[in-house]
Amino acid sequence: MFSSLRLVQCSAQSQRSIGGSYRRVLFNTDAKQFPTNKQKFIPQTGTYPVGFSAGGSHCGIKKNGKPDLAVLFSDRPTTASAVFTTNQFCAAPVQFDRQVINTARQSGQQLVRAVVVNSGCANAVTGKQGFLDAQSMAEAGDKLVSRLDGKESTNGTLVMSTGVIGQALPVDKISQGVSKLELGSTHDMWMRAAIAHMTTDTFPKLLSREITLGQSKVRMVGITKGAGMIHPNMATLLGTVCTDAAVTQELLDDALRHAVARSFNAISIDGDMSTNDTIAVIANGAASPTVISDLGSTEYQKFRDELTDFMAELAGLVVRDGEGATKFITVEVAGARSFGDAKQVASTIATSSLVKTAFYGQDANWGRILCAVGYAGIPLDTAKVNMAMHPGDGSAPLVLVSGGEPQLPVDEERASEILKQEDVLVRVELGLGNESARMYTCDLSHDYVSINADYRS
Repeated sequence: MFSSLRLVQCSAQSQRSIGGSYRRVLFNTDAKQFPTNKQKFIPQTGTYPVGFSAGGSHCGIKKNGKPDLAVLFSDRPTTASAVFTTNQFCAAPVQFDRQVINTARQSGQQLVRAVVVNSGCANAVTGKQGFLDAQSMAEAGDKLVSRLDGKESTNGTLVMSTGVIGQALPVDKISQGVSKLELGSTHDMWMRAAIAHMTTDTFPKLLSREITLGQSKVRMVGITKGAGMIHPNMATLLGTVCTDAAVTQELLDDALRHAVARSFNAISIDGDMSTNDTIAVIANGAASPTVISDLGSTEYQKFRDELTDFMAELAGLVVRDGEGATKFITVEVAGARSFGDAKQVASTIATSSLVKTAFYGQDANWGRILCAVGYAGIPLDTAKVNMAMHPGDGSAPLVLVSGGEPQLPVDEERASEILKQEDVLVRVELGLGNESARMYTCDLSHDYVSINADYRS
């Protein structure tokens, strides 16, 4: 199958069309086009999974001519798993993808071959027509797979949409765009796909990694998008991880649940949950002859933990691009009775507007953090609580509370030094058990209001 796919080497400014002729496109993958302070998060190269390819283009959804269509493709059937928003007004693509994933689970078959993503229109709160449009979008993906395979393929495409809610999806433009889209396995082509995911994002979010599982080298690549309406509850925003590892449906589902709880369900920017939130993992097994099938095996434990670390780093890129954000804040709660208790306390701190605005103002108002710990709803022994702020540069932390007692007077000069840094870790020790959890968040700035006040204009 793979030999039928034309892989292309593209410059940042040109792209080969399906017909074979070159044409100029408004598509630049050079990192220098993005904000200077974000360029360090944009990879210049990558290690990509065997059998996968990607591409991106402008199909006409965005009025400004920016990229708005991406396709991810596997040259062979995959095992796929996904988690979705719990927003009751879930978008049509979410409803459609649930059906695709559930059909694969129930049939025991590897069905998914492609993911088609559009940005600029969410296809959310669009009624029955929205579902039909999502279905048509998937059919365009199936037709692309059929053409590349040289034989008919159906019911093998996931779809994702992001953008303005309540507008009809221009599905004809998407279908035409998919039919003309070029795919490739180079870094440039994966970057094209990542850029095409963007809405209010200020930089593309692409990550890749190679790991060792048993005797095999396997790879992961992830693309995500999001800068606002980011708040956890079964996935957050849009994201896809592709891997050439071989793993059963049951274990992929288990690994994704574990990883999402510690990554995309552990981030918050503004407390709003999108109608379109979807995180999918697709495994095609191209790199390994042995399928991971034993829950207790060393290979599975390593795959699950590596996926978790990978997704946590990928989710962190979303927080770093939070609308108007100037700080990346890690909230770590340790010494809890259970993971759930630790995460509840961490989430309460991370979603506090008072805490987030204090970080923006570089104000060491530690009382706001301790207040959030107190109303998190977890029984405490306040005499055992410790709290400290750790700077991102690895220098000495500032202890604020020890054994429930404030460490007065607070070293305001040291606090100011820490809060001037982009990365800050808040660590709270409850002294009740051995479980811990992290949440990742950002500060809340004037720019957040400006961006969202002008979103549709």
